[in-house]
Amino acid sequence: MVLLEMSIVPMGAGVGVSQYVADCIDLVDRSGLDYEVHAMGTIVEGELTSVLQLMQSCIEKMAEHSDRVSCVAKLDFRRGTTGRLKAKVDSVEKKLGRKISR
Repeated sequence: MVLLEMSIVPMGAGVGVSQYVADCIDLVDRSGLDYEVHAMGTIVEGELTSVLQLMQSCIEKMAEHSDRVSCVAKLDFRRGTTGRLKAKVDSVEKKLGRKISR
């Protein structure tokens, strides 16, 4: 399984791009993959091919609004594991002995 963190924005679309981001989050939500949205991007968990195809779809969606799209992505591949989207944070909370802000 893979965790993919991605941040995709249309270049030259102005200061506020939340409507364009919402279009991508709609694609992420419809993908059926587990995900979390945060202030600076989105983390998706799934098989490598699935998350890469989703990222490509999001880039293509952004390209409908701009001739230039910026994408920052980070992958964490680990065989034989699932549920890491939550488990990684749970592990840190256990070590701290308390809940953290999510």
